[in-house]
Order: sequence, then C-alpha cells, then structure tokens
Amino acid sequence: MQTPAKSPVKIIIAVAVILATVGYLAFTGVRDTKSYYVTISELNAMGGKAYTRHLRVAGNVAPGSIKRVGTNASFQLMEQGKLLQVSYQGSEPPPDTFKDDAQALAVGMYGHDGVFHATQLQAKCASKYAPAAPGATPAGPKPSAKAPAAAATAVSLPR
Repeated sequence: MQTPAKSPVKIIIAVAVILATVGYLAFTGVRDTKSYYVTISELNAMGGKAYTRHLRVAGNVAPGSIKRVGTNASFQLMEQGKLLQVSYQGSEPPPDTFKDDAQALAVGMYGHDGVFHATQLQAKCASKYAPAAPGATPAGPKPSAKAPAAAATAVSLPR
C-alpha cells in the first residue's frame, strides 16, 4: 500500500507564519525600547515629538534641587544655562554618586506638564573623575616613616 504524499504547502505556510510573527515581535520590540539621546536645548526644540519618544537627557544636577522621597527623587538638570525639571520614579533608589553638581543621565519620557519623567537614573561624581591639578600629589594613604621595610621570607609547604 502506498502512503499519500504530504503536501509541502502546509509546511511552507506554517514556516511563513512563524517567520512573520518573529519579525513582527523583533520590529516592535526594537521600536519600543530604543531611546534618543538629546540635550536640554534639543529637547526644548523638539516640539510635539518630545512627548512621544523615549529619551535620554544628560546634564549636571543643580545644587540644592534634589528632593528624595523613598526610592523616588525630583531634581533639576542644568546644561549650558538651561534647566530641566526631572521626576525620577524607579524601582531602585538613586545611586550613591547622585549629588549636587554630579553629572547625571536620566532615561524616560517628557511630559506635557514640562517635567521629564525618568525611570532610570545614572550618575557619576564629577570630582572623582576630574584630572589632578598640575603638581598635585595623588590622594591616598601616605607612607609612614616609622613602618619597617617588609622582608622577604620563604615559606615551605609540607609535602
């Protein structure tokens, strides 16, 4: 007895449906997670586009503007004389390096209320990364004059 030949059409249709689904998911996933880096000036010039895009905005934290409440914080970013009010609401508290005059990067959306609503926050302490002044000695523990020089000793291990 002969078995009927299976039609390759069903397999081709199934493969096409799977590829279309994977392609759609990849396209929408990339579109939804990409974020544009903009300066505060560029953000102000974007107009209506600023309200619909996921953005990254960097600047220095304005001194005295940080107000913390639990894991949330509100503050102002400064860049070339421009100020941007930021409201951070994340699952983690702001990093330890998030202080006045620190460089910060806020990731989120710009709201119609004129506030940047951040869901991620990165900061670094500017003084920690600043180059040393010419002729300055590096900071750190100073060698003690009273400390004896370490002598090399041989250690034998039992066999």
